[in-house]
Amino acid sequence: MTVYGATNDRSQRQVDVLVVGAGQAGLSAAYHLRRRGFAPYRAGTDGGFVVLDAGTGPGGAWAHRAPSLRMATVHGFHDLPDAVLPAPDPQAPAREVVPGYFEAYEARHALPVVRPVSVRTVRAESDRPDSRLLVETDHGTWSTRALINATGTWTRPFVPHCPGHYAGRQLHYAEYRGPEEFAGKRVLVVGGGASAIQVLSEVAAVGETVWVTRTPPVYHDGPFTPEYGRAVVAKVEERVRQGLPVRSVVSVTGLGPSVAYRRAEELGALHRRPMFDRLTERGVAWEDDELAVDAIVWATGFRPEVGHLAPLGLRSPGGGIALTGTRAIADPRVHLVGYGPSASTIGANRAGRAAVNDLVRLLGDPAKLPAPVMA
Repeated sequence: MTVYGATNDRSQRQVDVLVVGAGQAGLSAAYHLRRRGFAPYRAGTDGGFVVLDAGTGPGGAWAHRAPSLRMATVHGFHDLPDAVLPAPDPQAPAREVVPGYFEAYEARHALPVVRPVSVRTVRAESDRPDSRLLVETDHGTWSTRALINATGTWTRPFVPHCPGHYAGRQLHYAEYRGPEEFAGKRVLVVGGGASAIQVLSEVAAVGETVWVTRTPPVYHDGPFTPEYGRAVVAKVEERVRQGLPVRSVVSVTGLGPSVAYRRAEELGALHRRPMFDRLTERGVAWEDDELAVDAIVWATGFRPEVGHLAPLGLRSPGGGIALTGTRAIADPRVHLVGYGPSASTIGANRAGRAAVNDLVRLLGDPAKLPAPVMA
């Protein structure tokens, strides 16, 4: 098995396609690049494709999920292309099962993942629309003809601004490690998605919970049929086409009858209160009604990690990055996967394939590209 690692070589390396991120979306894109004939990058050569990943090991965001998240309570997971996830123990931690699955996938398909490498910025080599892109990292600069951005959202947790000051423990869902530290305490959980439900289903078993959402949660009692899924994705796609800030697919699918949902319901933890007006030293308040709490968990979602793309000027006046499919309308050399309508495991798979198909049309048949040569 070939082992790919970050190098201290600061010289510029050249590839045809560079993928940023080795989560579900990045691995899907890498699989389809290999399948369509792009050669995997090898140290000391120019050409082919490479995947740069900031993690110290495989797994993407899954490696950082709470130890208490078990495979039985994962909110949906779809196999990577051409690799069925072996049936796991339902009680196995997701942060162990999924990274192990990703590691085996990288090895099986000999995907050229170089880690740990943090991408700092991406800029055009010149103003020519067919110029190369320069990808500046903490391990030197790469030059590429096209870029697939698959950086996800985990590194950008979002906490809404609230007036006032709370003196107690506050944490975002990204920092949540399980219910143990909240035993016997009153915990305020803010957010209306699957992450909030997971926290409620665990903490309510050991302490008292209060659930707060900005808007009433959306419940979906029926099956998540393909037709329903397409309708949901269409709503997110329309915002992306208009260049508006993205909403996650999960935010519009509604809460379904998951294991965590049923557990939270059994524990009586799904009595939602509206968003509070302000923080106080001891907790939160609605007008003159103050509630003292021991901790606040913000299960308020994430924002796309795209700051490194800023020099390319991709943002539209609406504040988002306008896409047609996965391609940035402002720059056909750049594709975003795992963004907006493809920010789900099944959506990431499809986006990886779509991005590669589009880049084949842009760059030409990989079989006719110059073979990778010694740098």
